[in-house]
Order: sequence, then C-alpha cells, then structure tokens
Amino acid sequence: MSSSVDREQEVPDGRDEDAVGRFVERFASELAEAGMQRMAARVFAALLVSETGSMTSAELASALRISPAAVSGAVRYLAQVNMVGREREPGSRRDRYVLHNELWYETFTNRDRILTRWEQVMKDGVASAGGPDTAAGARMAETAAFFAFLHGELSQLMDRWREHRTTLDLPPIPPR
Repeated sequence: MSSSVDREQEVPDGRDEDAVGRFVERFASELAEAGMQRMAARVFAALLVSETGSMTSAELASALRISPAAVSGAVRYLAQVNMVGREREPGSRRDRYVLHNELWYETFTNRDRILTRWEQVMKDGVASAGGPDTAAGARMAETAAFFAFLHGELSQLMDRWREHRTTLDLPPIPPR
C-alpha cells in the first residue's frame, strides 16, 4: 500500500505508511482466509486503517494499486453485506465509501437477521425432506435448531457488548 492512503486526509504524526500497508495486506489475508472476497478484504482493511474511515474510489485504487473496476466490485460486495456505505461529497459528483458507525456491531446484527432467515428456510425444508424422522429431515431440523440457538445467543451477546462498551475508554459513537 502506498503513502497515498488518505492523501486528502490529514495523516497523524507517527503513522508509518509501510506498517499500514503491511497491516492492510495481513488483515485482508485473514479476512480472505475466513471467506471474504480478497479484493473486498483489501478495500475494507484500507478503509478501516484510514483516519476518517472513508475514501473515494480514486483514493482506494491509488492506495491499493488496483483498477477502478476492482474497487467498484469490492465496494459493491461490501455494501451488499452492510460493511460500507456510500456518501456523496458535498459539492462534488464523487462518492466516498464509508465504514458504518459501530461496524462490527452492525455486521453481526445483520448476521443475526440472516440466521433468522436461514432458520426458517431449514424449518420449511424439513417437510420437503420427508419430515424430521428421515436422516435429511433430522439434519435440517438440527440445523434450524442451531440457527435458532445462535440467534438467541447473538442477541444477548450484542446487548452485553453495548453494556461493556460503556466501561471502556472509547470515543463516543458519532451520530449518523
């Protein structure tokens, strides 16, 4: 990653752009290993390490040394999974890609909604597989029960996180 990250943004003293580049590639590699598209992982990591949590397509392309088309595909994926948003720069036709406030909370809350949908699909599928007394139906019923369990646990975990966050020395969450 080149030193053009946050070119239009003020770079804090002590920021080591070579270390930032290594972080972006390392974290992107971890995200890709976990199943995220590689280019989307790089774009996400670059946004995460940017001082404002937002960059234009041109800034991302320059920082990551990738084509505008690669940026477009990556941000499309990230927007689809609710990890970034798009904002128009005032007085400009350029879009900025922005990390959501409470990024991880929102990401996991979105997964919670997905779990609910998957649970329902599995429940609906049990009958099509011949009912819960068939091997396939039993697997699907167990999968539905697992998704229901995760849904309940994730909701409680997110509530505990919100409570725990208030005990940490973190900046307040900016309004939307």
